[in-house]
This record gives sequence, C-alpha cells and structure tokens, in this order.
Amino acid sequence: MNLDQSAALIERAARTIPGGVNSPVRAFKGVGGNPVFFTSGEGARLRDVDGNEYIDYVGSWGPMLQGHGFRPVVDAVRAQAVESIGFGAPTQLEVEMAEAVVERVPSIEKVRMVNSGTEATMSAIRLARGATGRDRILKFEGCYHGHSDSLLVKAGSGVLTLGIPNSPGVPEAIASNTLTAPFNDIDAVRAIFAEYGDSIACVILEPIPGNMGCVPPRAGFLEGLREVTADAGSMLIFDEVMSGFRVAPGGAQELYGIAPDLTTLGKVIGGGLPVGAFGGKADIMDQIAPDGAVYQAGTLSGNPLAMAAGLEMLRSLDAPFYDTLAQRTTRLVDGLANAAAETNIPVSTNSVPGMFSLFFTSGPVETFADVSACDVDRFKRFFHGMLSRGVYLAPSAFEAGFLSGAHDESVIDETLAAARATFAELLT
Repeated sequence: MNLDQSAALIERAARTIPGGVNSPVRAFKGVGGNPVFFTSGEGARLRDVDGNEYIDYVGSWGPMLQGHGFRPVVDAVRAQAVESIGFGAPTQLEVEMAEAVVERVPSIEKVRMVNSGTEATMSAIRLARGATGRDRILKFEGCYHGHSDSLLVKAGSGVLTLGIPNSPGVPEAIASNTLTAPFNDIDAVRAIFAEYGDSIACVILEPIPGNMGCVPPRAGFLEGLREVTADAGSMLIFDEVMSGFRVAPGGAQELYGIAPDLTTLGKVIGGGLPVGAFGGKADIMDQIAPDGAVYQAGTLSGNPLAMAAGLEMLRSLDAPFYDTLAQRTTRLVDGLANAAAETNIPVSTNSVPGMFSLFFTSGPVETFADVSACDVDRFKRFFHGMLSRGVYLAPSAFEAGFLSGAHDESVIDETLAAARATFAELLT
C-alpha cells in the first residue's frame, strides 16, 4: 500500500501545526508510523490522498451512524448553507433539535446546545457545582470527558494513548477538587463518599466508556452510583457524547434503565458536524443563565448547519436500525474472536450495539487496570496489518471502534477475512 502523499503531508503539516495534527490521537503516536490523510468517504468506506480505500471503523469517532455521505444529512447541510451558514441568533432548527432530544432521552426535560463535548461536560459540571454549592467532583480512571482542567486527571483517550497521566498546565488547586475511582468498582465509590460525600457536587462518567476502549458497566454498578449520589445530595452526570443515540434511541440510560440528573451529548446530534449539548430536569436546567445565575454561553451554539444535519440523522434512526446495528456488531466481534482463536492468540472482546473493542489479553476487560495490562505492542502490529489490508481502526489500543448502518454483511465479511490474515501474520 502506497502512503507517500500522506507521509509528505504530515511532514509539511508539522511545520505549522503542533505535531502536524489538530487532535493528538490522529498523530499515530499510539501505533507508530504516519497518519493517513483522507479525502472522501461513502457509506462504510474512506479514500485517502494516495487513492487507497478502507473500511472505516472510526466513523469520525462516532457520529457517522449512517455511514459517510448519508444523503439526507448532506442535502440538509447544502440546503441550509444556501439560506445562511449561521446567525449567532435563535433559529427554529434549535427548537426542533431540543424537542427531538427531549423526546428521545428519558431524563432530559430541557437542553442547552454547545459546540463540543468538552464544552458540554465543562458546563454540566459548572451547573452541578452551582446547584449544589459544592466544589468536588468524582470521575473514573480511564474515562475521558474533554480537555477542560478539572477532567484531565487520570483521563482516557489521547491522554492514555500518549502516556500523559495528568496534563501539565492543570493547576494543583483545580486538580485537588477532582477525586478519582476505578471504573466498575462501586465499593471504592462508597468509600470515597463516606469520607467526602458532603463536598461532592457530582459524579461524572461515561456509562459505557469508549475512551479506554469499549468497557460496559458491570451489573449493578450504575444502579449503585444512582443510589450513592441520591443519598448524598450529589448529582449524577452521564457523559453520553459517544453512547447517546448510538447504543439505543435514548442512549445508555435507556439501555440500562438509569436516570441521571444531567446528561452530556454530542457527535450524533451534529450529524458529523461539531456540536455538543447538556440537559436534565427542568428545575436544574433553569439555574442556567439567562433564567438562573450559573453562567454559560457560546456565540455559535446551536449553529443551523449542525442542527440541520443532526435532525436528519436523528430522524433516520428507527427501531429496525438499532436491531440491525446490534446484530451486525455481535457478528463482527464474534467473528474477530473466532479468527483469533484459530491462531490461539489470546483476545478479549467487548461490545454494545454500534461500539466494540478488541483487547489482546486472555481475561475479561472490565476496568482501567485490565485495559492497561493488555498487550499494546501486539495491538500495534494488528492495527498496521489491518490497515495494509484496507481496514481503518482507531489508531490507539485505548479507543472504541464504531459501526454504522452502512456496515452490511459484505463489509463485515471483508473485515473478518482481513482479520484472519492479520492474526496469522502475528504468529510470524
């Protein structure tokens, strides 16, 4: 596979962009080599600047639920761009999006649009602190909630990929208000609340982490968090930037039957364009300005291009879509596990509808410690083997993979054929 133009572009980009990339995981530091520069996408496939074609399991990190170039979204963006790219003023599209979110997400009565997942989580935490009058927050090892200061303590995603445990530039005074616990360990959470409960404003987590790989919650873990936070007068925040509208129409909270106090959203509601949102019960959300004293603002929040794209995406997601997505996710991960078993290479797979991870380890992966113990070097070889066979996975052992409605049976068959050849190659 020829990647000469991608290699030339990363060298050129490094002269004017830090690391040559505008988000760290893109740099391929977690797998070695040079990143691939893409030019176009259609359905489940991408094409790069050298003319190579790939089956895509990144999906712009989650929002491409119907694949690339989904016509209703493209047409909606085109039609809105003709009218106006943006106003910085209210539009009917924002109202329709808010209504669509409230209709679908069980715990949300009111929602505020923002421009990214980072803004959403930052704003939700500020609201929780303002509503409770408390300063401390509790997050979980390996869960990534954006790059705001309070949330870069033992974060996942690119922080984990690059081996940066706690980012320089985060003041100690801010970090000291962030408590951490192991994901899936409710006893550790109870111990923390026994000591600090009256000062904890909120617990924030990805109910299905995707930023240390896909790690579903253990039975009873989310229920335990709901009980602990309610008893302590703290808020429970579900970061559903990845899982929202992907794993079920109402996200992970519908899938597991848990109602958080606040929810952060993103990705899917922009149809692939930059967007974020946070919402919850009306009495909590009414404490946000202009109705309340907790200030939050964004000049381009609710941008009409993103709203138009996101609305068409949401309208396309019906019950048969989710049924098919779940079936194909299961078929893919089962096929990957079987392909590994043919070569006696130890792997463990995790999945929920539309999300999956393949870990090079012999045991189950349920915690950050389990993820950290996996064979990263073998993953790097697997990644490049699949890339050379036209399958684009996330360039990190610590990121989830994503399927779309465009990943049909033939695409999965092609993927599994590439996986069998790659696993065999790992034995040499």
